[in-house]
Amino acid sequence: MSAGYAWAREEAAAGGDTVGAGAFEFLLVTAASWTLMPLLLWAGLRVVANTPSAVPVTVGALVWAGGSGYFIDDLDRAGGHIPILVLAAYVLLGTGLAGAGPDRRD
Repeated sequence: MSAGYAWAREEAAAGGDTVGAGAFEFLLVTAASWTLMPLLLWAGLRVVANTPSAVPVTVGALVWAGGSGYFIDDLDRAGGHIPILVLAAYVLLGTGLAGAGPDRRD
């Protein structure tokens, strides 16, 4: 994400006074993040054989969109990132939801 937002800043700087310069790149990076993070969460759940993954992926996608949207100013600066505590909370939420499915005994 940092590289993508740096790309958007470069395009905005290259655009000078042009209204909306870098906006397409910014929106593209944000949309890619909101698409790829739930996809990675789903793939991780499949790797650990957690079959009912609709709830963790849906909640994880919404929380990621909200968290990355809330901290967008932190992300969209040189060397910016989501605060470590927020990222750790996201991982713990995903882990907790992954284990909250129905108990199946084979």
